[in-house]
Amino acid sequence: MLTLVIPCYNEERSLKKCVKKCLELKNSGIDLEIVIVDDKSKDNSLAIANELAQEHPEIHVLKHEINRGKGAALRTGFAKAKGDFIGIQDADLEYNPLQYTELLQPLLENKADVVFGSRYLRPSSHRVLYFWHTFMNQALTIASNMCTNLDITDMETCYKLFRRETLLPMLPKLKENRFGIEPELTTRIAQSDARVYECAIDYQPRSYEEGKKIGWKDGVRALYCILHYSANTAPIPMQLLLYFFIGGFSLSVNVAVFAALHHFFALPAIFELESSIIIAYIASTLVNYLLCITILFRHKARWSTFGEFSIYLIGVVIMGIADYWLMWTFHAIGAPAIISKTLAAGLGFVLNFALRRNVVFAEKRKI
Repeated sequence: MLTLVIPCYNEERSLKKCVKKCLELKNSGIDLEIVIVDDKSKDNSLAIANELAQEHPEIHVLKHEINRGKGAALRTGFAKAKGDFIGIQDADLEYNPLQYTELLQPLLENKADVVFGSRYLRPSSHRVLYFWHTFMNQALTIASNMCTNLDITDMETCYKLFRRETLLPMLPKLKENRFGIEPELTTRIAQSDARVYECAIDYQPRSYEEGKKIGWKDGVRALYCILHYSANTAPIPMQLLLYFFIGGFSLSVNVAVFAALHHFFALPAIFELESSIIIAYIASTLVNYLLCITILFRHKARWSTFGEFSIYLIGVVIMGIADYWLMWTFHAIGAPAIISKTLAAGLGFVLNFALRRNVVFAEKRKI
């Protein structure tokens, strides 16, 4: 049986037509279940969904008491789905439900566990709308591929079709309430080592005047989700890139704070260098930690929470001693204070990379 989960928010103009189109899948011999999740629509969508459910026993309607977003609606629908295969269908009819007959084939032939419907896999006749929307989708797909090591052409596609046994273990891990669910799902798929196929699909985009809801803020959130959910299991080249970003930014904070304290604040001479070194290091350490837990090191793969924090503090102390010793060593052999601090911070970055990658936040590949 195929279950299509339809998240719905203010789609009274297209919902009935969308569901009727989905029901045509039965003409292809598909045992069908439709789960409509109304996300506290302000229009007549819920009433239309209930009418459809009364007419067709294969339709089930769920509702949210407050508006929570597409991701939350999908989680609600996934939890209630009974099909052997579970797919997503937006209510706006930008996608043609009849193409699920094509998406099902790799699953039925046991070639795939997940199938993406790609809007960019082949050239076709389509309505031309927003360049920056398409550019954002393709840029996010590249960023996602770099982090997940999946070579797909359309990460943001609505059409993701799962085997039930592939999707259900992901449900407790899904957190995103809005459109961030797309990169989060893609990350979970990659981390599950599922067999992924792509299938070319047609796409008829609608304008914002016609009800399109996704915007640039969702694009920023999607980029955050790509890094937040997949960085810890990203391929080594991507992890190195992120380490350099975090370490480089922290190094800049270290040097900038030291320079500000050393040159722009009237500290007592006996107190100046020592305090500047220590305060700059503390500032850079805090920035480093915040970036690490925000982007790269979310999972406690080896230690308990207390153990991880304890190991992290030990690492901070070790790196603080190294930073302080290196700074004074370079300064003692004649290097100016700023140069000494920069060299110490740079060497500290290399040591920090090795310590955190292999000891403090060591990760297991599978989650």
